[in-house]
Amino acid sequence: MDFFAQQWSTYRAVVDHDLMEHRGLSAAIQAALSSWLAARGPQAPAPALVDLGCGDLAQLGPLLRSLPLASYSGLDLTAAVLPLAAAQLQGAPFACQWRCADLLAWAQGALADDPNPQPVDLIHSSFAVHHLNDTDKRSWLEGCRRRIRPDGLLLWADVFRPAGETREAYLQRYLGRVEQGWSVLSPEQRQLVQSHVGQYDLPAERGEIETAAAQAGWHWRWGWQGSHGAEALALLTPA
Repeated sequence: MDFFAQQWSTYRAVVDHDLMEHRGLSAAIQAALSSWLAARGPQAPAPALVDLGCGDLAQLGPLLRSLPLASYSGLDLTAAVLPLAAAQLQGAPFACQWRCADLLAWAQGALADDPNPQPVDLIHSSFAVHHLNDTDKRSWLEGCRRRIRPDGLLLWADVFRPAGETREAYLQRYLGRVEQGWSVLSPEQRQLVQSHVGQYDLPAERGEIETAAAQAGWHWRWGWQGSHGAEALALLTPA
């Protein structure tokens, strides 16, 4: 098994066993989108959705297919997942576009194949932005604010640190959770998760990121919070 296949099979096992509460998160995303669509009313134009770090869409594909979208654009830095995502939306009743691209570059309008970026109605990102450092997270929030329509919605699902918790304390707690509570994974899979989390995860501290979002022109509210003090869904609307 090559490295990508090993990584992706581990990720799929985490999702399939609901170790990061993807089921509760997906229900919260569906509820948030339903509420937003209802508030717009039936006469509003069909929305354009951009998915930053779309992954394989195995979890969200059925929900996306049911939405009255004008278009869907999926971006991911891992090119190998894009055909998997495209298969999930094959035959969807709206236009789909796929890009191997960086989510921060998209927010900053810096993609070479998108020289004249248009505003969008919906931005979604799940478990991707925590790989950015704090400065880049602020830049991402600022860029998304510029790119969204005045009545738009940003759905940001991710891991976040509780107020006052350091990254070191967060990592100790999260890695312990993997070791003690994720026994359905093989030892090799747990080691792969722990290595990835320890090397790449830079979760935002909740109070700090709420302040940064307000400074970037967003109104922030929590749409869902998992039971482990990490996974959560933030719903941001233009202030």
